[in-house]
Amino acid sequence: MALHRASKSTHQHAFDPRLGILVHSHLRWDFVWQRPQQILSRIARHRPVVFVEEPLFVDDRCDASLQITRPTPGVTRVVPQLPRLYEENADGALSAIRELLARLLVRQRLARECERLVQWFYTPMPAPEMLGAFDEEGVVYDCMDELSQFRFAPSQMSQREKLLLQHADVVFTGGYQLYQMKSRYHDNVHFLGCGVDAPHFAAARQPETIVPADAAALRKPILGYFGVIDERLDYELLSALAARGDWTVLMIGPTVKVDPHTLPALPNIHWLGQRPYADLPSYVKSFDVCLMPFALNEATQYINPTKTLEYMAAGKPIVATAVTDVVRNFSSVVHIAHSTPAFIAEVSEALERPSAERLQAGVELAASQSWESIVAKMMDWMAAAIPALRTTELPGAVTRAARPVRVRSALPTFLADPVAEAS
Repeated sequence: MALHRASKSTHQHAFDPRLGILVHSHLRWDFVWQRPQQILSRIARHRPVVFVEEPLFVDDRCDASLQITRPTPGVTRVVPQLPRLYEENADGALSAIRELLARLLVRQRLARECERLVQWFYTPMPAPEMLGAFDEEGVVYDCMDELSQFRFAPSQMSQREKLLLQHADVVFTGGYQLYQMKSRYHDNVHFLGCGVDAPHFAAARQPETIVPADAAALRKPILGYFGVIDERLDYELLSALAARGDWTVLMIGPTVKVDPHTLPALPNIHWLGQRPYADLPSYVKSFDVCLMPFALNEATQYINPTKTLEYMAAGKPIVATAVTDVVRNFSSVVHIAHSTPAFIAEVSEALERPSAERLQAGVELAASQSWESIVAKMMDWMAAAIPALRTTELPGAVTRAARPVRVRSALPTFLADPVAEAS
């Protein structure tokens, strides 16, 4: 099964350690460990990564600053801290962040580390202010979700994505449905879907791995999920699973964009909150069936969940709703259900008659889809599209037309010393 658009590996990356990656992300580095962290922590082994998060708005501030940390080798995490008055002025906040970043990138330390830059976007929202602001060598858009369809998405999201697509040299998508859509608007789009750290999750199959006490105390069988608890989940389905009474539903992950008080409160549904990525294999070891209980709505139309391969690497049965990319990519391993009764039936089947062949196929599929292979393909496509990333001209290289120069406004007068180091 081909999960990724085929590419001929060039491996002629110009790994100049002074050419950095400036990342604009809607996700925080210490949130659920997923695609951005997996990819960028590996890129950072070869070149510096500056990971810029959305701002925090602080009541008692009259100036703006950047909080700087190093969460993992090669990654500089940047958290803008702005006065509360900018919370209702998104473009003003982005302008302030742009100027703070400009100052940061000419400071002695980061100037030495990042003499040249490629800008990398996970969200199109900063695009109007950031494109062209740092004399970048190229622009990458890694589209992991259709953010415009998420709850509380800014109304400008789609328009700003069009601008980003006009300026991007290369576009990656985390799902095949996204690949099909974005290919209508850009001539250099590549589907590079889920990867997995298979050895990490294989610990769930090892006898020496200890199940955490809060999971070990629960009644078997356990139907488990880890990931974000948000508008993408089908809470009526979860209630129906728990209504059986003899199954325990274990939900692990942070709650976002839904009121925790509205979550199903049956005695055999347990909401543990976020757990460290390092601990997930020990929790998955307690699962008898891994759940992917996604609602079929706008927010899930284009998703290709990273957890699918992680569950597979753990060697566990998986039951999922009929999310399009899951059906397309993983139906040979995952039990797919098209209704709540069918989901309950598939869980029963997985518990009572687990298929050793299906489980082994999942383990093998996960082993073949490493994040290292994803990153290698990304770097190949980037090298083909961005001249600064290659040492020799590559056959079939796609070089996009020169991007228009964008004129920047004057430095806001309220900016103080912009960098606050944090240990």
